[in-house]
Amino acid sequence: MREIPILLGFAALIAFLLKTLVAQAFYIPSESMLSQLEVNDRVVVSKIAYRLHAPRRGDIVVFDCPKAACRLEESEPSTSTWRRALRGVGEAVGVVQPSTEEFIKRVVALPGETVEGKDGHVLVNGRRLIEPYLDAGTMTSTFAAVTVPPAHLWVMGDNRGNSSDSRVFGPITRASVAGRTVLKVWPLGSASFL
Repeated sequence: MREIPILLGFAALIAFLLKTLVAQAFYIPSESMLSQLEVNDRVVVSKIAYRLHAPRRGDIVVFDCPKAACRLEESEPSTSTWRRALRGVGEAVGVVQPSTEEFIKRVVALPGETVEGKDGHVLVNGRRLIEPYLDAGTMTSTFAAVTVPPAHLWVMGDNRGNSSDSRVFGPITRASVAGRTVLKVWPLGSASFL
């Protein structure tokens, strides 16, 4: 009986370390990535992918909700750090519903590139971007040309008519990216590599 709390604590620590350093599960809260990812799908995000290489166009990334898109709550006193840590452990072991404070979108333009929406398509550095992952007939709204700053990414949802993305909140910081989505694991019948 004495060993059970120790084993549970050890298991929670391992799960927390794996979630923090290697991979983390996320769920899809919106329709912004239809049709590849549907509401309530579960995906695995690699936290080490971008230690091995820089983000690439076409990658599906999970990132912290940008300040321009999220209403930031005032942080609580010192207990907030402990609450966040406990929530992280709970999410890692599957007993707490995952947070919705992250977004999932596709990388469309990289640092130094100019991106714009014109005639229903995305142009990067003046050339139409070929996007085989979009459903046939998908049109992108018009938006003015933007040059992506250093250490930033331009991200967009695949469901262009129903996505709050860089067209709304601008480029995201590279530092806000939690990782690259590598695997869809739920529902089991549609599990696949991404």
